[in-house]
Amino acid sequence: MPPVLDYAALEAAPVASEPFRHVVIERFVAPESLPEVTRDLPPMSSGGSFPPGSLRLGPSAKALVEALQGPRLKAIVSEKFGLDLGDAPTMLTLRGRTREQDGKIHTDSVAKLVTILLYLNPLTEAWSRQEGCLRLLRGPDDLEDYAVEVPPVNGTLLIFPNGPDTWHGHRQFVGQRYTIQLNYMADSAKARHEMRRHHLSAFVKKFVSAA
Repeated sequence: MPPVLDYAALEAAPVASEPFRHVVIERFVAPESLPEVTRDLPPMSSGGSFPPGSLRLGPSAKALVEALQGPRLKAIVSEKFGLDLGDAPTMLTLRGRTREQDGKIHTDSVAKLVTILLYLNPLTEAWSRQEGCLRLLRGPDDLEDYAVEVPPVNGTLLIFPNGPDTWHGHRQFVGQRYTIQLNYMADSAKARHEMRRHHLSAFVKKFVSAA
């Protein structure tokens, strides 16, 4: 059975403006669907981002990935943020492990028109200590100068159009931290290069881990 996604909550949610335009939806993956999805995620010992085709996903996780890349989510995001995303390619990757070097303050590549993050972790003590919780920042210099903090738990969805001031990052966390990242990409050589780079990186990591 495909996972139940709360599109109605996303359609009804207002767009927040601080520190930049974004929407956060808690439990976008319905609580009754989330356990099946998390059971169908593969163990991941390596950091970095992996295209779903390079991983062994179970049926519920596969169905979630397919739904996220479908037209319904893109149409809602387009209307909510006033963007023309009809012809925008999608790039979806999955991360299962966070390393010491991850979470530094950054903005996303200009090749990414919109960033969508879906968090698939249970609530643990680490998140209550604010480790690994994504912060939407007011500037590039201070991780403590944040307007919004998003714990990476319980099917929470975060969406924001990218721009020069969309600074974000998180306190250091090392360990299991499942995130699906979906981007609507610019139709450009830079975007195509980035998508090829992710696939090549996943191939190399898979080859090295099998050696």
